[in-house]
Amino acid sequence: MDRKENHTDAFSLLKKLIATSSYSGQEEGTASLIADHFASHDIPTIRNGNNIIARNKYFSDTKPTLLLNSHHDTVKPAAGYVLDPFNPVEKDGKLYGLGSNDAGGALVALIAAFLHFYEREDLAYNIILVASAEEEISGPNGIESVLPELGPVAFAIVGEPTQMQMAVAERGLMVLDCVSKGRAGHAARGEGVNAIYAAMEDIARIMNLSFEKVSPLLGPTTMQVTVMDTPNRQHNVVPGECHFVIDVRANELTSFEEILDKLRKELNCEIKPRSTRLRSTSISLDHPLVQAGIQLGKTVYGSPTLSDKALMPFPALKMGPGDSARSHMADEYIEVEEISKGIYDYIELLRLVAVSS
Repeated sequence: MDRKENHTDAFSLLKKLIATSSYSGQEEGTASLIADHFASHDIPTIRNGNNIIARNKYFSDTKPTLLLNSHHDTVKPAAGYVLDPFNPVEKDGKLYGLGSNDAGGALVALIAAFLHFYEREDLAYNIILVASAEEEISGPNGIESVLPELGPVAFAIVGEPTQMQMAVAERGLMVLDCVSKGRAGHAARGEGVNAIYAAMEDIARIMNLSFEKVSPLLGPTTMQVTVMDTPNRQHNVVPGECHFVIDVRANELTSFEEILDKLRKELNCEIKPRSTRLRSTSISLDHPLVQAGIQLGKTVYGSPTLSDKALMPFPALKMGPGDSARSHMADEYIEVEEISKGIYDYIELLRLVAVSS
């Protein structure tokens, strides 16, 4: 398949994906489309839930494995859509539609690159492609559920809209549920201990807290209080409890354990993390994958947004066509040329890394 045919094939698949609803946890239709696409190229796949797995033709247990991964689930359409989010419309060099940019363009470009190398016998690495589900909600039935089936993975490319630059580090996310305790009483008589005031004291401390380790790629670890509430709904009762939520975005130098330890020493409230799964990740600038990208003129940066990279226990590079600023926006789009360039750059990157010399 030449470059033009590869682009046409990928573009056709992307239009079909846009036209098929695939909200997180409801990706049955797009999973079937992707499996059918591989079948049309006589490539067998394995389906795990709504995740589709394909291996290169000459896969060998004696070789290390490179994983290509992107997701086919979407968020629900944002308010303000003028166009039909499920109607793939091409206009002025842009393809509009829900999931076109995040992350349909990256997914079809990775599939096109996989097809390019599928029958090569001279690969230094196996290549596995996983089109994953539930990325948008970091769900348990997405990439995390598939990794045990893949065997050892040496490293990965995660397809997300990065303008084809290399996101070598990514912030982690930890959500903390906090409870400040007081003592309920009658507001008119000034009884009790107001838990809201106790929470406000802790929130003031949070505003002034900082962490010493500042990443050259991601900057400092940051925290924001994003929700505050009390179980009490009576205006005349001093609340005995106040609940608030802290959104923590960690750089790759500061562990969740360090953050929790510091907060528990500094604050009086009870603190419970919802999850510690979505940790900050990074790949060394000396890694062959990154060095290959640098050879192609790509730049490196730290990404503030999460992806399935956070769930991978091996080095992973986030890179793909499209622009993160367009993700989840109304009238989402990807430029047609971005898809073509993405396919070409992925192929060149894999040629430098995965083809035996």
